[in-house]
Amino acid sequence: MHMNSERDAARTASATSGRAAELDRLRRLDALAVRDSVALVDRLTPGDLSRPTPCAGWDLAALLGHLTAQHRGFAAAARGAGEDLAHWAVRPPGEDVAAARDYGRAAEDVIAAFAAVEDPERPFALPEFTGEQSFPALRAIGFHLIDYVVHGWDLARALDLSYDPDPELLAAALPIARAVPDAGNRLVPGSAFRRGLPAAEGAGALDRILAMLGRAPDWRAPER
Repeated sequence: MHMNSERDAARTASATSGRAAELDRLRRLDALAVRDSVALVDRLTPGDLSRPTPCAGWDLAALLGHLTAQHRGFAAAARGAGEDLAHWAVRPPGEDVAAARDYGRAAEDVIAAFAAVEDPERPFALPEFTGEQSFPALRAIGFHLIDYVVHGWDLARALDLSYDPDPELLAAALPIARAVPDAGNRLVPGSAFRRGLPAAEGAGALDRILAMLGRAPDWRAPER
């Protein structure tokens, strides 16, 4: 009986250690995805906010407003205040340079907020996902990571810039993308993702992620 208790304690300690390591890994990769997006936003030039994006109905100003608000909301959730909808509110963007600076500040804030989370099970209130439950930190940060991998591509396509995420980041994002339900809520106006599309035979990891989340990897902005 004593030996069984020791084995159970060892398994519990190993599982806890494994989840802590996974939290560290996801935070590191999420920060990489976020900073990739910041590098793209920093290249805004006058007039870019009116550019179309792969997100139906959103120009670049609307996409940037959404991304900035999501950083603020997730940062609040990491600090235990995510249930306050004011943190998730989209603010009207300023001029290109001001919008880029605002985005950069929000990005660094969410990275810092995630870095301060010590417990992989810490509950995050994410009212934009559901008001009925919270999510453990590990899962919530995974949500944020997949958002910024895909929206990084949205930004790059809108700005006609290259986008080549780190292979480790894509390897982490792929199973998260597979786990996103391909349900009717993707058809709601303003949804970040659309219904999944078939991926081309032999498609790489990024193209498979994009297709799963309703993006056509060959999308290009119409001529301006």
